[in-house]
This record gives sequence, structure tokens and C-alpha cells, in this order.
Amino acid sequence: MNAFSTLDSLVFLCYFIVVASYGIFVYRRKRARAASASHDYFLAEGSLTWWAIGASVIASNISAEQFIGMSGAGFSMGLAIASYEWLGAASLLFVAAFFMPVYLKNRIYTMPQFLHQRYNGTVAMVMAVFWLLLYVVVNLTSILYLGALAISSMGGLPLLPCMLALALFAVFITLGGMRVIGYTDVIQVACLVLGGLVTTWLALELVAGLDGGSSVLHGLRVLGAKAPEHFDLVFKRDNPFYMDLPGLSILLGGMWIVNLNYWGCNQYITQRALGASLPTARAGLLCAALLKLLMPLIVVLPGIAAYVLHHHNAGFAAAMVQGGETNPDRAYPTLLNLLPPGLKGVAFAALTAAVVASLAGKANSIATIFTLDVFQKASKREISETRLVWIGRVAVLVAMALALLIAPMLGIDKKGGFQYIQEYTGFVSPGIFAMFLMGLFWKRATSAAAMFVAIGGFFASLLLKFLPGWCDLSGLARWGLSKADAAGAYQIPFIDRMGIVFVACVVAMVAISLIAPQRQGTGELVVDAAMFRPDRRFLCGSLMVIGILVALYAAWW
Repeated sequence: MNAFSTLDSLVFLCYFIVVASYGIFVYRRKRARAASASHDYFLAEGSLTWWAIGASVIASNISAEQFIGMSGAGFSMGLAIASYEWLGAASLLFVAAFFMPVYLKNRIYTMPQFLHQRYNGTVAMVMAVFWLLLYVVVNLTSILYLGALAISSMGGLPLLPCMLALALFAVFITLGGMRVIGYTDVIQVACLVLGGLVTTWLALELVAGLDGGSSVLHGLRVLGAKAPEHFDLVFKRDNPFYMDLPGLSILLGGMWIVNLNYWGCNQYITQRALGASLPTARAGLLCAALLKLLMPLIVVLPGIAAYVLHHHNAGFAAAMVQGGETNPDRAYPTLLNLLPPGLKGVAFAALTAAVVASLAGKANSIATIFTLDVFQKASKREISETRLVWIGRVAVLVAMALALLIAPMLGIDKKGGFQYIQEYTGFVSPGIFAMFLMGLFWKRATSAAAMFVAIGGFFASLLLKFLPGWCDLSGLARWGLSKADAAGAYQIPFIDRMGIVFVACVVAMVAISLIAPQRQGTGELVVDAAMFRPDRRFLCGSLMVIGILVALYAAWW
């Protein structure tokens, strides 16, 4: 393995200086243009261009759980895990076409504000507190810990100092507000794409060398020949990873709930576009969708290459052993350690950029929800714009400090980074998405129904999770809704479980709303057909993304 050289350190130092300097420049240049201090800090209202929105969405989304966790999943499962990325691109188009017009027309700035306006203050406050807990305990901790773990193993540095350095860098960016985050994310995305492609290039050259070749194209051919099972996009029932990605449910079932809830009902993501005009917001999300198509090349393909190298290179296999067993999440760090001096610094900067951008975006979302939806509502008095901004900054510091304290105690690395996040957010996604979907497009949905599915959806997910321990689910196998695990017990796949709970939540909302109708909320949402009409640029770009997706699934069905 190559040690972290002086050249690598200089490359990384240049990255740090460029990002920090540009952040300071953006902060000073745009400070005088703010419509209001709080909206500027939390939303960068009116100041983010479409390309900054697109880059910021991707920079916030792509982090250690993708570089480390999804590469590890690529090592284990293959290209099928790319469905999270590719269907995410399709979901971004749906959100841009149908969700964003309603949010912007009604001047929605936070997701709890939407719930308050559409349902009532109780629903909004309950969900605001819930989101804060989820963002701090699950998302912020996992991004921080997994990122520090990867950087530690790559640079040979202690784990805790890595966590502290990442947290401080992210706080530095976050304290400048969303405009600084948005524009520095352009640099972050450039770094992560460049560094990611460099790593993919090296991995394919190493694979090509197994067959006496040296070109990237030859490496792709060797991958297909030595690991053909890793290029199945839709698993059959006899696949050992069917429980993780259950066949056609990926295209027709619960995977859509995962993605639409994440991209359309998540403050962390929507915040980037909520301060823009509709054409700018749509163009930004279209830009993000195009970048999402590229992500499996950066985060999944290296994992597949690592799988082939693991089986044909004893040194590489030994480097992936942790605790006496091969750890798939070590695939990407092991590849990074093979990079030559200089390029290793580029890849190191890419990984750091992904982690810092996600931490900054998540911290800003925590500050926004806490300040505007919890503190301001609970205080029930007028608070100055300047004080709101300072409260947001204090919230950033507190959230990051909490994440630093509790992240090492959660056993995140034991579960696998990507699986850790999906497991815990999946318990609540069906109920939240049902609440938003019905609230956006069905006027009769009531606050009582929303509150029921917010809580009931969580308990329904828990019920289906532990149901196999109480009764025999083998009868569901004929419908493709269960499969026997290694112990012979029939389990419901995670994705199918989400689909079932979502359908149950929609039925429950309809029933409760019809049985006990009531006033929808503090104000009616303005919704009309004209707001959904796409402009020509967005329509052409969307058709291109859909065409690429159809071609990808046709090629690797």
C-alpha cells in the first residue's frame, strides 16, 4: 500500500484552501443582496443558480455511505444496488414536475411549514421534532463516522481526530449559510466526480491487468467475464440478495417510496431549491438527475472491480480483512490506498468533499427546522432576523457536538453504512410519504389522518419487521412477498415491506378523512393545473434522462 505522501498532502491542502477561500468570497459578495437575514442564511433566497442547486443536491446526497457503503454493496451484490441512484434520477424529475410547483407557489420554506399549512400545528411540531432526532441520531452520525473511518484507514490517522476535523470543516462552511454551502458545493462536486473517476479508472486498469491488458475498456470486458452475476439489475428469487433488492419491486414497488420520500419530502434535499424560482428549481433538479446517472460509475463500479480483485489478488484480499473476515465496506478504501502519489491526494480530497458537503447540508437543515419550526413557533413572540440567524448557528454547533459524542456508540460500521441508514429511515418513510402525497393532491385529507399514519406507519413497519417471529409467512411466497432466510424462516423483503405499509397508510388516510372530515389546516394550498406545465428545456432534459434509464435497464435486465 502507498503511504500518504507529501504531494498528496499538498493536493489536499490546495483543496482545503480553495473551498475555504471561495466560501469566504461568496459570503462577502452576496451578503448585501439578501432579502432578509434568516431567509438568506437558511435558504439563500434568490441567489442560487440552477447549476449551483444541482451541484448542491448531489454534494449533499453523495457522502461516505455512497462511497463506502454503496461500493461495499457493489462488492457484494453488484450493479443492482445502482437502482437507488438511477431511480433516484427518475424521482428527481417527478419531484421537479409535481412537488416543487406546489411548494414554491405556496412559499413553503420548510417541510414542517408545509405540514402546518396543510394540516395543523400539532402535526408540524411532532414531525419537526422527529426529523431533528432522525437527522442528528441517524444521518449526521453515520455521515460523520463513516467518513472519518474511511479517511482514517486511507490516511493512517486516528479515528477521533478525523471526526473532529471533518466536523470543524463542515461547521466552518455551514456558519456562512445556504448560499455558501450551495456555491462551495460546486467545487465539492467537481472534486468528488474527478476523484471518483480517477479511482474507477485505476480499478479498471488493475482488473485489466489480471488478463494481461491495461486499458479501461479491457478492464470492463474482464469484469463482465469474471463476475457476470454482478451485472444483473433485477434479481430473481434464487439470488442470495433478493431480500435486499426483491426483483421487480425495485421498478414497480417500494423503491419508489424510498426515493420519492427522500427527494421530495426531505428538508435536507428540497431546501436547495425552495429559495429559487420554479424554472430555476426545475433546471437545478434536472441537473442533479443527470449527475445521478453518473454516480454508479463512481461508487458502484469500483466495488465490482474490488470483488474481482479480491478473488484474483491475494494482497488485495488480505487488505480487505477486518476482524478475521472480509469486510465489503473496505473495498473502496483499499482501492484508494493503491493510488499513486498525487492521485491519492485527489481521491482523498474527493472523499473529504463528499463528507463535508453532506455534513454541512445536513447541519443547515437541522438549524433551519429547529429555528423556524421549533424555536420560533414555541417562543410565540417576535424574534429579530439577526437573532434567528444566531440561533441557527448555535443549533449547528450543538447538533455537530452531539453527533461527535454519540456516533462511536452506535455500531454504525457493524451494520454496513448504506444498510444502516436505509434500515432506520425505512421504518418511517411510508407514513411520511403518504402524508405528503395525500396532502399535496387530495384536498379532503385531514390532520387526524396525517397524524395517524405518521405514528401508525412506524408501528406498522415494526410489526412487519418482527411478524416472522410470531407467525408463518410461507403462504406469502406464492405472491412473491416472502422468502426463506438462511434459518428457514420466511421474511418479507425490506422494499416490499415499505410498499405494503405505504398502501396501508393511504387506505387509512382515505378512510379516516371520509369518516371524520374536518378543516384541512391553517390555510388552503394553492394548486392548479397550470403550475405543473413544464417548459421546453425541462421537458427535453427529462425525456433524455428517461431514455437513458430505459437503455440501461434494457442492457442489464
